[in-house]
Amino acid sequence: MDRRTTWLFALLAPVAAWSWIAPHDRFTWWMEAAPAVLGAALIPAFQKSFPLSTLLLVLLGLHCVVLLVGAHYTYARVPLFDWIRDATGGTRNNYDKLGHFTQGFVPAILAREILLRTSPLRDGGGGRPSRWLPFLVASVCLAFSAFYELVEWLTAVTQGAAADDFLGTQGDVWDTQTDMAFALVGAIAALLFLPRLHNRSLAKVLAAR
Repeated sequence: MDRRTTWLFALLAPVAAWSWIAPHDRFTWWMEAAPAVLGAALIPAFQKSFPLSTLLLVLLGLHCVVLLVGAHYTYARVPLFDWIRDATGGTRNNYDKLGHFTQGFVPAILAREILLRTSPLRDGGGGRPSRWLPFLVASVCLAFSAFYELVEWLTAVTQGAAADDFLGTQGDVWDTQTDMAFALVGAIAALLFLPRLHNRSLAKVLAAR
């Protein structure tokens, strides 16, 4: 692993250890933390052939923290968001909405980086990315969010009450739809505010190869 990846894992290790120790529900921990565990395995595996930009590594680390916190408490029981609910007179713990916003925000930069490096979308003329890039990135993020909702549905069908904490609907009949909406908003936000920073970060990692 290069120095950047080593730092990422060193910073995430105590969060992962805390998350693993005595979570609210072990089954839910595995369901919620699975993307972080998979990502932790894939990043070193592709480090030499496909090193990621520093910006993307930082965002992936932050996303892992969101996942690991949700895995420890379950998304409906994160204490800070219980406090926010009570302080604002709300009716539900909205940590899951932060999770789904992040589910769009971070994968948007991941999808953008992969498409810029492996597809014709990297050349839209004049050295600029194709105008289709933002639309396709947002579409990928929305498709991933929909896939995740299908995983939740399948888990509910196969596991019954054991999947209640994983679903975390908290009685909201529109939970699935708002989850996907937050993921789409997250993807659009990333595409609006991060492309220039991402381009600079990506240029550095490509120049170093």
